[in-house]
Amino acid sequence: MESEGNSERKMNSKPKKGSKIVALTGAAALLSLAVSLAITAINNRRNSKKKALPGCNFRVNLSASEILKLTDRIIAKSKEVHDAVASVPFDKVTYKNVISPLAELEAQQFPWVQSCVVPKLVSTSDKVRKASAEAEKKIDNHVSSCSKREDVYLVVKAFAAKGEWMGPEARRYVQCMIKDFERNGLNLTATKREEVQRLRAQIDELSFQYVQNLNDDNTFLLFSDNELDGLPTEFLKTLEKVENGMLKVTMKSHHVAAVLELCKIGRTRKLVAMTYGKRCAKVNLSILEDLVQVRHKFARLLGYSNYAEYVLNLRMAKTSSKVLEFLENISSSLSELAKEELAVLKELKKQEEGELPFGVEDLMYYVKNVEQKDFDLDFGALKQYFPVNLVLSGIFKIFQDLFGLRFEEIADCDVWHSDVRVFSVFDLSSGELLGYFYLDMYTREGKYGQTCVVALQNGSVAFNGARQVPVALLISQLQKDIGGIPSLLRFSEVVSLLHEFGHVVQHLCNRASFARFSGLRVDSDFMEIPAKVLENWCYESFSLKLISGFHQDITKPIDDEICRSLKRWRYSFSALKLKQEVLYCLFDQIVHSAENVDIVELFKHLHPKVMLGLPMLEGTNPASCFPRCAIGYEAACYSGIWSEVFAADIFTSKFRDSLLDQSVGMQFRTKVLAPGGAKDPVEILSDFLGREPSIQTFIDNKNISL
Repeated sequence: MESEGNSERKMNSKPKKGSKIVALTGAAALLSLAVSLAITAINNRRNSKKKALPGCNFRVNLSASEILKLTDRIIAKSKEVHDAVASVPFDKVTYKNVISPLAELEAQQFPWVQSCVVPKLVSTSDKVRKASAEAEKKIDNHVSSCSKREDVYLVVKAFAAKGEWMGPEARRYVQCMIKDFERNGLNLTATKREEVQRLRAQIDELSFQYVQNLNDDNTFLLFSDNELDGLPTEFLKTLEKVENGMLKVTMKSHHVAAVLELCKIGRTRKLVAMTYGKRCAKVNLSILEDLVQVRHKFARLLGYSNYAEYVLNLRMAKTSSKVLEFLENISSSLSELAKEELAVLKELKKQEEGELPFGVEDLMYYVKNVEQKDFDLDFGALKQYFPVNLVLSGIFKIFQDLFGLRFEEIADCDVWHSDVRVFSVFDLSSGELLGYFYLDMYTREGKYGQTCVVALQNGSVAFNGARQVPVALLISQLQKDIGGIPSLLRFSEVVSLLHEFGHVVQHLCNRASFARFSGLRVDSDFMEIPAKVLENWCYESFSLKLISGFHQDITKPIDDEICRSLKRWRYSFSALKLKQEVLYCLFDQIVHSAENVDIVELFKHLHPKVMLGLPMLEGTNPASCFPRCAIGYEAACYSGIWSEVFAADIFTSKFRDSLLDQSVGMQFRTKVLAPGGAKDPVEILSDFLGREPSIQTFIDNKNISL
């Protein structure tokens, strides 16, 4: 079953569609005297004892009024620059008067834009957060209007027609700009362009309504204590009691997951799974049907054969046929292993519940049972080996040793909260400053509630050759030390922290010349691959011991047996779990790549085919409660599996036997991290691996793990 909670977390960890434009491209505006004077005036009012970060133009602790004033100046200068570029006669276009201004304004203005919009995520002031949200909306609207300027588009096209390139990266930059304009319909007639905008608005409205229906759903079931046998007392105490002492189980993901994973009563699990799968059935099925058709119409108007081709045109996968082939190959290659896993679960159910047939509602419960019996892992006790400061120092050591880096904490920097720490990052051999990062690790009221990395300044090289260093912010939601008791991390938090720190290093090690291609500005299919590669260090005994130590005696790391158990647990029933994910990805790709698909019948057809004969629960249809297909990951649900597969290829081929081999790490840094979005991702990975990336290593790893 698609986990609504998991999909919500994935979606929320990325910017919203509107804010994504700001976070990834910034407002288009040239570095100007007016804005420089505004920034200088603001800085002069700051505490003079606080250190500035040389080369960093991101500003902290702007007041609400300063944020709004700076926003207006940014937008005004942006319009001025776009007007200037648009006024260049077609026969006078040059790199210097068209492309260079647009490229440099993107690099120079982005940290100032982030100075206005990031406070919404981290500020302790409600007034500042509101001003930041208002600034973000203004800048989003401005960026959207800039992306529809036909006059600028025609000037850029005139330059492209001359073919006067400064190099391959500049050529790629210009091609990307033209593609962005044309994906907004600027190569169409005015009438068709208006239709594109009308369809886009309709898509946004339908997507919002689909998700809103799920959020507003208040369905619940009532159970007695006996019907919830197996659920912990602590959980039962959180449930609302109604008439006759019955307990109210809502269809929110945290209630549903608990029941499906822990409840011993099969009838209860089945009823909860069926009710969960019927949410918003009629209304959302109708909305999804309309949404898919409007998306196809939108894509065709822009010159694509279907909506999937429109989405994939900007991604590593490129075509829907390649995605479908990828998913089907993964599914079929794992079928034998999945059958063995399913046989184990069926036998366990037979022992516990007799001859009742095994259904999809039983998967989570019996997987949990097997894992508890087969793995000597107490995750509550395991926390004691992961005090946050020790984990962080271990992660620093791994990344410094592997990638030839040196981290230095900077004291007395201007920050938005006393918990925030700031670090500079240097190349170990040359001593060159590569960039900075902020760590905002601990939970507090008003702070953004997910773990993520935000670019504060993008790396770039100006027309005069000056390099702008990248700056990143890592936000997480860890608990602080309390009363001398150190903050202890769950193992999942350790993996998440190392993954996100991988994104920090990805951003800081980028060497692209254009801010557009900076570390986190990469192909969406490629984006997660480096961080997914680095997650593997959480499952290898050698590196696990670097990031662990008993909180009362940190010289005692977790032992080898626990390390081995964690690695086995990681792959436990992984074929079955992945097949469930493939099922949803296939549905998403098919409906967005073919016309007039019966979405009800499609899931009925795919479910037993992919899930080894297990049918859908009667009366349910996952299409009515599949938010990733509606917004955020439409035609791209496969991307998570894609990243996992190629990350496995990289780790196994290059790192598994060389966990801290700096020669391999430096190759990864220079060949994979440094190019950013300036090169084709397949070319990047092929250059590093010495061959094209393959799914076979991923399949072999799964089979070996059994």
